[in-house]
Amino acid sequence: MRRDDPRRNDPAQYEELADQWWEPSGGFAMLHWLAESRAEHIPPAAGPGALLVDLACGAGLMAPHAARLGYRHVGVDLGARGLQLAREHGVGVVRGSVLAVPLVDGCADVVVAGEILEHVEDDVAVLAEAARLLRPGGVLVIDAIARTRLAELIAVRIFERIPGGPPPGIHDPALFVDRRRLLAAADRLGLELRLVGLRPSVRDVVAWRRGRRRTVRMRPLPITAVLFAGYGHKR
Repeated sequence: MRRDDPRRNDPAQYEELADQWWEPSGGFAMLHWLAESRAEHIPPAAGPGALLVDLACGAGLMAPHAARLGYRHVGVDLGARGLQLAREHGVGVVRGSVLAVPLVDGCADVVVAGEILEHVEDDVAVLAEAARLLRPGGVLVIDAIARTRLAELIAVRIFERIPGGPPPGIHDPALFVDRRRLLAAADRLGLELRLVGLRPSVRDVVAWRRGRRRTVRMRPLPITAVLFAGYGHKR
């Protein structure tokens, strides 16, 4: 579980598992559930040129939701195989770091930063890039794992061992997100941001494992100590 474990938080795992990105029951199943949850907090596009920038887009699982809501969808990531799949699903792809996104200031109506803050050394730097990219009034949607002992227990020791959970070794608890630090940074960056806890619907998970559902709904929680989402806008 230590950061010196060479297989913890190794980006190569995403490339190795690329054939599972779009499998609803594959190793990235929960990312499908989270993509659907994010979309519930994104308003329909105000016009045909509205842009949604998807930081750490992976294989573009936000694509059907962005299209349904009327956005031009641009995804930023470092993984070549994931970006190839994203392009095949209609995403305009940019290969680059979420710490220095090669897009102009104020270009985005929506920025999504899902399941990335707990994978970088400087989560505030990613938040700063999101703030830079957003136009005034633009919408921000994030989700991440909190830096708590409970999160390490559930997200790593339990979830990595169950079907639909994250691939083993994909998370490093040392990089989990300090929520207080994140909210303070958001305020400095001109972002109004509120945090909400998330959990999968237990009933849906049971039905999904029995093959009766293709997806699982994420339910809000008042406690943000494990998996949480952030919803907000740029002032």
